[in-house]
Amino acid sequence: MMIDDDEFDPPPPRRPLFRRKRVLIPLGLLVAILALFFALRTSDTDRDAMIAKYGGPNATFAAGPAGQRIHYRDQGKRDGPAIILLHGSNSSLHTWEPLVQRLGGDYRIVTLDLPGHGLTGGTPDKDYGADGMAAAVDVVAAKLGLDRFILGGNSMGGWVSWRYALAQPERVDALLLLDAAGMPLRKGEKAPESNIGFRILKYPAGRWLATQITPRTLVEQSLRGSVAKQAIVDEAMIDRYWELLRFPGNREATVLRARLDREPAMAAQVGQIKAPTLILFGDKDRLINPSAAQTFHERIAGSEVVLLKDIGHLPMDEDPDATAAAIADFLTRRLAAPPPAGPETR
Repeated sequence: MMIDDDEFDPPPPRRPLFRRKRVLIPLGLLVAILALFFALRTSDTDRDAMIAKYGGPNATFAAGPAGQRIHYRDQGKRDGPAIILLHGSNSSLHTWEPLVQRLGGDYRIVTLDLPGHGLTGGTPDKDYGADGMAAAVDVVAAKLGLDRFILGGNSMGGWVSWRYALAQPERVDALLLLDAAGMPLRKGEKAPESNIGFRILKYPAGRWLATQITPRTLVEQSLRGSVAKQAIVDEAMIDRYWELLRFPGNREATVLRARLDREPAMAAQVGQIKAPTLILFGDKDRLINPSAAQTFHERIAGSEVVLLKDIGHLPMDEDPDATAAAIADFLTRRLAAPPPAGPETR
């Protein structure tokens, strides 16, 4: 059987418009995405402008052997017992100012911006782990001639503090752990909700975006998710966190810290700490389960626990009066007399 080719119509030619759409639609989407990215992208803040605004004309820096330039403040009673205080992740030394005002009449209070934070910014060695943070403490202590001191910290700063007390116990007269990080979850516990900023850093894409896009509204949401007393979060506080997070090197440091191994096995060694230890937590902390206070307490012999009612992750900001009073009471008793034989809870 023969088939006449004329009985079949050739397929219609592809229309030029259809071909253009196949190219133009994805291209248009790409352009729109890029335009949105550049519209939302937030640049670093200006180093000199930030130092002038948040450090003032008398801003002081200590130079370290690895090229660090650590911003610090040395305040309070010059001949009083020295307290070095370390802030938490994405915070700065400014968070301690309420305690400086309340304790500075009796104590010499040294605060510093840890590497990758505040006006210290990124450091050449990019060491944002426990060792790099401890090195910053040593740099400032050496600059001020402090061989021994009381050491305290909040959140990540608390983690650095107890790690420091393990590494250099001969230098730490007392330890102050304010909503400190580093203890494992207790049996049956779930990880806390955390705030939106820390949740974003859990994902690779989120970590990359965090170095490029830092909306002020995101910083505000993260702050509000960290505290129980919302009234303390004002416009000036939001601006400070937002602008200093964008200080050169700080966003990169935030991402690098999010990828670090926090060495959770080190928590098993916390029982080696012999310094008098105050464990102070807000009972409404949503970043670290308040039950971590009990874990610290069980592991550090002679430690004391204070739980502040209706306070979140930042007790020195949320209730500075109660926080300062607890610290002063603890130091007055424990540095003037031998520690109790066993754990004590209040």
